[in-house]
Amino acid sequence: MKTIKTLALAALLSATAFAGAEAHVTFLDKEAKLDSTILATLQVPHGCDGKATTEVRVKLPEGFVFAKPQPKAGWELEVIKGDYQKSYDNHGDKVKAGAIEIRWKNGNLSDDFYDTFVIQGKVSGVEAGSSLAFPVTQLCGDKVTAWDQVAGEGGDPHALKSPAPLLKIVAGDDHGHDHDDMAGMNMSGMSPMPGMDMSAAMPAGDTVKAGDLEISGAFAKAMLPGQPVGGGFFTVKNNGKTDDRLLSISSPAAGEVQIHEMATKDNVMRMRQLKDGIAIAAGETVKLEPGGLHLMFQKVKTPFKQGDTVPVTLSFEKAGKVDLVLQVLSVQGK
Repeated sequence: MKTIKTLALAALLSATAFAGAEAHVTFLDKEAKLDSTILATLQVPHGCDGKATTEVRVKLPEGFVFAKPQPKAGWELEVIKGDYQKSYDNHGDKVKAGAIEIRWKNGNLSDDFYDTFVIQGKVSGVEAGSSLAFPVTQLCGDKVTAWDQVAGEGGDPHALKSPAPLLKIVAGDDHGHDHDDMAGMNMSGMSPMPGMDMSAAMPAGDTVKAGDLEISGAFAKAMLPGQPVGGGFFTVKNNGKTDDRLLSISSPAAGEVQIHEMATKDNVMRMRQLKDGIAIAAGETVKLEPGGLHLMFQKVKTPFKQGDTVPVTLSFEKAGKVDLVLQVLSVQGK
């Protein structure tokens, strides 16, 4: 009987220690290969003292470069840009600046639920065996919790009260290149990387006419298996003398389709939902394209695959409802 009680107590202490360890903000995958492009997935297991999380800020360490966050339904997105401490090679281009902080804002993650926040980036210029710390600030209304403590050399990170999430860097496969395409996150609406020609991303599609409107170049980007968010793009030309407005979009391929805007000001890139739609002025052309206006498919039922099509219905104030088919291109939009 004494042995059983001892085992039960040991199991309880082990479970308690595990729960405590998992109470921190951590990475889903705690290792990353050197010179590889990865999806760094942060796990936020709870709110702040019972309050819902409304904002998550992540500072990116030197050595994690070319970062792009994955948009989240119901959250605004800010990407703060700045200079790197040194330059990094991006397929032959020397890049000296990029994202240094990511912020998901104005969301509502209940203390009762768990969620993840994903950033694509490349691990470069660091040594195998070292670790990269990603300080995180979790805001719950007026309550702030900082996960920013880093153990000194030889110190035990498990002894810290509020440790920063760590990525341990391990040796890569030494193939001489990284797998950007395999990382494959759908960066709908994100600004192009330095040196990337986005003009090739807009294919020549069939033109659909609705009254004075012409809609062309419609496409979506391929998605990863299990990815819930996708992006869509097209061009609208108003040949008439009366203004119109794109009010909403629906699709059987997604639980919801939103209209988003991406804009950069003072080295801060912000993405927000346009709940009032998009004005299509008389005689003007409006483009939905990567880095600007775009569609955001939420709760996608089956991830878009290259070669497939995505049906949507556009609702205009004057032209009414218009059916459109988006061609699914590669992750890069080609």
